[in-house]
Amino acid sequence: MKKTRLVRAAALAVSLAFVAAACGDDSDSGATEDTTAAAEETTTGDTTAPAEGGEAAGGATCAEGTSIAFFGALSGDAGNLGQNIKKGADLAIAQFNAANAGCQVSLKEFDSQGSPDQAPALATEAIADAAILGIVGPAFSGESKAVNPLFDEAGLSIITPSATNAELNDNGWKIFHRALAGDDKQGPGIVAYIQNKLAAETVGVIDDASEYGKGLADIVRDGLGDKVVASDSVDPAAADFSAAVSVMKDAAPAAIFYGGYYAEAGKLAKQLRDAGVEATLVFGDGVKDIGYIEAAGPAAEGSIITCTCADGASNADFAAAYGEQFPGETPQTYAAEAYDAANAFLAAIASGAADRAAVLEFLKSYDAAGVTKQIKWDETGEVAGNAVYSYKVEGGAIVVEGLIE
Repeated sequence: MKKTRLVRAAALAVSLAFVAAACGDDSDSGATEDTTAAAEETTTGDTTAPAEGGEAAGGATCAEGTSIAFFGALSGDAGNLGQNIKKGADLAIAQFNAANAGCQVSLKEFDSQGSPDQAPALATEAIADAAILGIVGPAFSGESKAVNPLFDEAGLSIITPSATNAELNDNGWKIFHRALAGDDKQGPGIVAYIQNKLAAETVGVIDDASEYGKGLADIVRDGLGDKVVASDSVDPAAADFSAAVSVMKDAAPAAIFYGGYYAEAGKLAKQLRDAGVEATLVFGDGVKDIGYIEAAGPAAEGSIITCTCADGASNADFAAAYGEQFPGETPQTYAAEAYDAANAFLAAIASGAADRAAVLEFLKSYDAAGVTKQIKWDETGEVAGNAVYSYKVEGGAIVVEGLIE
């Protein structure tokens, strides 16, 4: 790693990020180079993105042991998505620490495996650690529903880079913040893609009965109305999805949407293709991972995947810094959102916020350009912007198509 270059880049990035947050600057100057061309979603003036040259204008100070935490799956069937998130937060913290000798922040890990059953005990552990001033996560919607009331009671702010269930913002949690648009935006985007891009007149819908998967699938069902000619649910822990496959084969829809995560989506795609089902396969953001292609094999080819997450690899500066921190790697799903989330917490700490109440108060007025969009929240914790992107599996890779209009 070229450490001198990264330290200089980090110094400028963090100092500018703090100035933008403190001043509420949302001016437009300089493009983020997002090749998806979603101008409405990514602000110009990318002050939190890594940049060449410059030195920090001073340095932050904070108490020894000051921490933020990652909360979500680092192992299990959805572990890839959590690893992506953690790496985005790791990069933000590495840059911050390089620029601020007097404030060394650590990232503590809570591997819930995305399980609503395991999450509460871990949340209690995180809450008991007074050094933790914010949570990057929870990563998944089901665990969010299970633990956000605990975080809310403790006044421990969360910024989720990935939990998209539309109803999460409807609970009155004062600590809730989301770094990407929810499924109330993604669902209509999926409907628009199926109706307009695919021009499908008949659609099958399957879900995994999870908070996320069923929630998104229900929005798609409602949006498509009588175009839905077949509907079913699967147990994601099962090896055999033959019942749902038979329902889809009998209905012969032009497209099939599945609400769930990548490992099960891979199994489902393979079984559908093995049964001779030729429908275009469409998935939500929980499937946007190489694990889907690994599980489905050739059956993944041609699949459509949507996400309200930005393509971090399309931001040249962010991708370069990421590649230096993790040699040979490019940013994957939710890494850029996690980077923006961690930087919001780091800006709070740099401003002098030394306890959870001060961090929460800081986030209420946070308004700074991130690598994905302008990061500011409304009173329900929803972030500004509602872009939905589509991706396609081509040649064994997930390739950006663009913004869904």
